[in-house]
Amino acid sequence: MTAPDYGQAFALWRQAAGNDWPAYTQHAFVERLKDGTLPEDRFLYYLKQDYVFLIHFSRAWALAAAKADSLEEMQAASATVHALVHEEMPLHVEICAGHGIDRATLEATPEAPGNLAYTRFVLEAGYSGDFLDLMAALAPCVLGYGEIGARLAGNTGPYKAWCDTYGGADYQGLCFDVGRLIDAALARRLGPDWAQLPRATSLAHTFHTATRLEVGFWDMALGARA
Repeated sequence: MTAPDYGQAFALWRQAAGNDWPAYTQHAFVERLKDGTLPEDRFLYYLKQDYVFLIHFSRAWALAAAKADSLEEMQAASATVHALVHEEMPLHVEICAGHGIDRATLEATPEAPGNLAYTRFVLEAGYSGDFLDLMAALAPCVLGYGEIGARLAGNTGPYKAWCDTYGGADYQGLCFDVGRLIDAALARRLGPDWAQLPRATSLAHTFHTATRLEVGFWDMALGARA
């Protein structure tokens, strides 16, 4: 499948991530979601950890709104926070509730080391860097899940709801919006030839590191005890 066109930066950063990108988007966890062979306890473990992850991820996007240079950037960042808090996280609550895990239990989930490493990396990119650094750290999760969702769209197996969420029009639209946001932010701050500047290498490195942490998150979900 051809990668979705989420913009210039995504295409360049995705390529720069090398083999770690397919290691993330075609991880065994993802493939077992696709064919329905993922054990239920592993899926629930993932959902609980991902719920904790999304709390910090939402904070990072709120930080992006604070670091924005324009109303358009603030609107895009706040829209992403809204999607995470009002759409993605409620999906986790709904699925877990169907398996006897109530919201209080979900919110009390201890944060696994791999989860902590990833979320703190993203937040640190925002605290110590600027809007572009934060976008590079955030992009692998948002756009990687979009690529995975586009590939798994139409799945009719036991994980259909998850596949429908990330492969659906709403989430795909969010990915296109985020891709345009990143491209416009780069051009505004660095100029139209930003990809030729030394800063481009630093941003690609941040994207690559976050991609490797995504691989680690899948490893944790597939191998950890629920």
